[in-house]
Amino acid sequence: MCGIALSIGPEADPATFRRMLAALAPRGEVTETRQENGLLAGVRRLRIVDRERSTQPWMSPDERHLLCFNGEIFNHHELRAELTRLGHEFRTTGDTEVVLTAFRQWGENAVRRLRGEYAFVIVERDSGRAYLARDPLGVKPLYWSRLPGCLQLASEVKALVGHGAPISEVAPGHHGWVEPGGPVRPRPHVDLLTLGDGLPVIDDPDEAALLVRVALTDAMRTRLDTDLTVGVVLSGGLDSSLALLHARELHPDCVAVTIGVPESPDVAYARRLAADLGVPHEVIELRPRDIRLADVREAIRVSELTEYGDIINAVVSVPIFRRLRELGVRVVLTGDGSDELFGGYPMYHQVGPERSRRLFLHKIRNLCRTELQRVDRASMAHGVEARVPFLDLSVVELAMRLPLDLKLRDGQEKWIVRQAFADLLPGYVRQRPKNPMSYSSGLHERTRLYKPLFARLHRSFGYDLLEPVRRDFDSVLTRCGNDLDRAIAEGMARPDYTVLEHARDLVGAARWNAAPMVRRLVNPRRTRGDEAPLPG
Repeated sequence: MCGIALSIGPEADPATFRRMLAALAPRGEVTETRQENGLLAGVRRLRIVDRERSTQPWMSPDERHLLCFNGEIFNHHELRAELTRLGHEFRTTGDTEVVLTAFRQWGENAVRRLRGEYAFVIVERDSGRAYLARDPLGVKPLYWSRLPGCLQLASEVKALVGHGAPISEVAPGHHGWVEPGGPVRPRPHVDLLTLGDGLPVIDDPDEAALLVRVALTDAMRTRLDTDLTVGVVLSGGLDSSLALLHARELHPDCVAVTIGVPESPDVAYARRLAADLGVPHEVIELRPRDIRLADVREAIRVSELTEYGDIINAVVSVPIFRRLRELGVRVVLTGDGSDELFGGYPMYHQVGPERSRRLFLHKIRNLCRTELQRVDRASMAHGVEARVPFLDLSVVELAMRLPLDLKLRDGQEKWIVRQAFADLLPGYVRQRPKNPMSYSSGLHERTRLYKPLFARLHRSFGYDLLEPVRRDFDSVLTRCGNDLDRAIAEGMARPDYTVLEHARDLVGAARWNAAPMVRRLVNPRRTRGDEAPLPG
């Protein structure tokens, strides 16, 4: 994966272009550019597939088209075989060349054949037209801004803020041509709202479990197709444990990385699973008092996130990927997306089936600016490629066909996933209830002390040129009784927390953070031998 930057138009400025690429430097290892009249194109490339020959910007054999590509195409072997049968010759074994060749063969329909996590720009050099495309879930980002005589495109907001112009995002699952000087109006190539429409509901538990197992196993397999060491972000919960189980089974070289307070249940479960599987395990021990304002500022700078809760999560995520980079790991699996797909949130189960489906679709459509943005920025800021198998489009479509009572049953969330892998999951993982990665350890509560500063820090980086920091939509939704329409209206009417709300939140966080200090003064420190044994 990479960071891409393009400046297209007669007023394209080399100095501005160099600053754009410099802002994306952490996303890759090498800088590759092509500069000509009216077109400045560059990539900060993280070398993963066919590392020596898949140079960018990639040119078509007749030099008519230029490609800047960020992402991974997991079915590039199959596409290459089909394109070869159609008469195309290849100079590499990488997916970059496959993307442009597929486009030249099938035109705009090519994007519907790509199975992967991607964002790319293809420029028609003689006309200056640009074709933009982004993957269905928005795993990989693409932003643009317009200056007089120039269209700027980049993988991150921070590459565009120096212009002072408004910044916009190419929406997930959208593609289309942009004419020189014309409007940027991509259209959908995948509509998540209609995904799975016309297909029968799968309500038989045995059939559903089999299909979930097949789809998830295949999604894991394709994302483990690399000769590099694969890392797994391991929380000790169901989703990351499944990722590690597959990595251990399907890849000869993997490592797990966990973050948390040393005595937290998350760390204990993660340690036990890694030990049982014989997988090397790195634990980043982080106590609430270790989180300082500098860490919060860095998380905001890196992540560009616009909701308070996501920023708090990013503070905990950044050290994980920093450690992976230190270990030399460049490819990592995460469990993101499973909660949204398979009923991991209480809100799904507090309303009827129809309202639940609307909430489900809303969460999925907004992952690009919440969890997926956090994962992309935190990982790529350290030159690490994060892959999200639970958000393979085949898995998403399958989840849309499953009724709610297969996702929550007998009081257990993500029931169907647990059933699908019942023979592989250790009992202590399969039976463990949901426990977000660091809430139990207090890391989030420590970060809440700095919440009143988030919006100001966000503005200091110029990120409000895209969107200001907003109140957490989930909290608005809860306050509105999980009424989606009412929550959207309220979120638009009052996008940020009031001063009074910030003050109340700060008081609550301060009380929580003071409690451990009082406990330490009253009670002696518990020794390791006093710790409760892990269940199971």
